[in-house]
Amino acid sequence: MPDDHVAAFSRVRDRIAAACARCGRSTDDVTIVGVTKGHPPEILCKVRALKLLELGENRVQEALEKYGHGELVTIANARRLHLIGHLQTNKVKKAVELFDCLDTVDSAELAAQVSRVSNEAGRRPRVLLQVNTSREPQKSGVPPEKAAELAGRLADLENIDFMGLMTTGPLEGNEVAVRRSFDLLRDLRDQLEQEFRSPCLPVLSMGMSDDFEWAIEAGATEIRLGTILWGARTT
Repeated sequence: MPDDHVAAFSRVRDRIAAACARCGRSTDDVTIVGVTKGHPPEILCKVRALKLLELGENRVQEALEKYGHGELVTIANARRLHLIGHLQTNKVKKAVELFDCLDTVDSAELAAQVSRVSNEAGRRPRVLLQVNTSREPQKSGVPPEKAAELAGRLADLENIDFMGLMTTGPLEGNEVAVRRSFDLLRDLRDQLEQEFRSPCLPVLSMGMSDDFEWAIEAGATEIRLGTILWGARTT
């Protein structure tokens, strides 16, 4: 593995540590999801060298072509595979079979289908509710004002582990807008935990290569990093 990837990862870890220090958090509270979308299967050797345990893919078909049906642990030595792109209803069966974490559930119908298929497949994926905190029409995710209602329905479903919320910052937002988007997700999570009367939503998935430090300062527990680790996508 070229030294530049190792050096890039070291710099990222330093920046994570600095962001955690600024807000009084431990680096143990922040998990890196290494995003391998758009990269060939050879990327798995780099994943293994960096000892990344969590990986993310945007599309079900690309993930199938890259990871097959179980080679993830043996090739990449990783622990879990996350679907971080929009999940179409006609891909739920394959997604449930392959992914450990479905991070972009954004409707009651989709969640119910995931629960039903999971029961049939003998699987229990971790699920996050995707919230469109920036209210951009081109993005997936439930509007913030509808998050509580949908969260309640997810919490009642069997065969899934509803563990938290996910968002992406504004596509063309400045720092103020991006931070506002992340703060809103954290506040929504806190409100939901008060309604559920339990700290049962520990996961806040937010922050990517361009804004992960702001996300950490807002409370992110998972950050999704691709370009900053591997360079530009090849496809």
